[in-house]
Amino acid sequence: MIGLVMFAVCLLLLLVGFPVAFTFGGAAVIFGLFAEGQSIFAMMPHRIWSVMNNTILMAIPLFIFMGIVLQKSKLAERLLESMGFLFGEIRGGIAISTVLVGALLAASTGVVGASVVAMGVISLPVMLKYNYDKQLATGSICAAGTLGQIIPPSIVLIILGDVFQEPVGDLFKAAFWPGLSLVLFYVIYILVVAYIKKDIAPPIRLDDSHGTKKQQIFTALRAIVPPLVLIVLVLGSILFGIATPTESSAIGGVGSIILAAMYKQLSVRMVWDSALETTKITAMVFAILVGATAFSMVFTYTGGDYIVEDFMMGLPGEKWGFLILSMLLIMALGFFIDFVEISYIVVPILAPIAANLGINPVWYAILVAMNLQTSFLTPPFGFSLFYLKGVAPPEVRTMHIYRGVLPFIVIQVLVLGILVVYPEIFGLSSTYSPF
Repeated sequence: MIGLVMFAVCLLLLLVGFPVAFTFGGAAVIFGLFAEGQSIFAMMPHRIWSVMNNTILMAIPLFIFMGIVLQKSKLAERLLESMGFLFGEIRGGIAISTVLVGALLAASTGVVGASVVAMGVISLPVMLKYNYDKQLATGSICAAGTLGQIIPPSIVLIILGDVFQEPVGDLFKAAFWPGLSLVLFYVIYILVVAYIKKDIAPPIRLDDSHGTKKQQIFTALRAIVPPLVLIVLVLGSILFGIATPTESSAIGGVGSIILAAMYKQLSVRMVWDSALETTKITAMVFAILVGATAFSMVFTYTGGDYIVEDFMMGLPGEKWGFLILSMLLIMALGFFIDFVEISYIVVPILAPIAANLGINPVWYAILVAMNLQTSFLTPPFGFSLFYLKGVAPPEVRTMHIYRGVLPFIVIQVLVLGILVVYPEIFGLSSTYSPF
């Protein structure tokens, strides 16, 4: 039971506010010394060395760099303004524009915090100015910002590819249609709500200060096409087997610099700041990974994985029981801890059990990724909620944001349920499902 006690202690320390990497690493050292002594850590240097030599994980800093450069080149501002011209005159048009821009940012930057902040700064004041319901406005921004967790190139999918030991390209292919389906469900929800409640998201009359309708459409396309080309180059090279995810991430980094030059935002200072932020985020991710590696090693050596496996394998309904309980567990943990910790601590325990039950690892990884997406939305610790609250005007209260995300969480759970039972709807072969 030492491993389970260690896991409970780590959760308690995280809730108190201890740093994640030091919590898992420190707990592993203390409980490991207590259980086995110094000999348990004899192989730890080799584990850390293998992590640092993992070519799959090299894609993480490169995709992060690409996202930060595009953020600093004001890509979000251009896309939101352009989409506002195209959809603003229909009911819920600005909210729909926000969701579509969130999808484009997810496929080009994948940085959730930057996407939520950018859309909160730009589109939220516009929606409030035109009397949009505060809950719909904040909910659509938070939901759109989290699309980067499931739409490739997603950092979550890269991490899960390493955990499940599956090609990241296969995960990208499998996540493509579920991600777009989630966007479609969001748009349908906004259209339906705006149609039923006429005053919740009124249409906006655009003036002629930005030129004629044709000129506005041309301006919008000029802002949308370049990032779309970058998305096609990055994702297309992976999906068609032309390049590995690591190679395509390098293409994305170079492409983001070219786009910044096209938008006249490129400077030595901007590249330096982007590289510095990339280093900080990457160091945080890999510090968590090293701590998680120590934790999982001690957890395995003390037999904690056997206890969990015996419990999961003995559930009623076998595969159904395992899937339902594991999804509920990941969703519950998402209320309190981040996706990186869940991916490196919980998922490595569940992945071998799923393999023993004959569950397709790629399909199960996509279920986990979509489930992890809700961790950014679920109160009280959803990071997207904090990001938006930090830039929202004073009249937008925390309860507006909490209530606003609830329908979108329901939509995510609905899509997750459909993906469990009918994977072929999302372009996945029925062989992905074990039922």
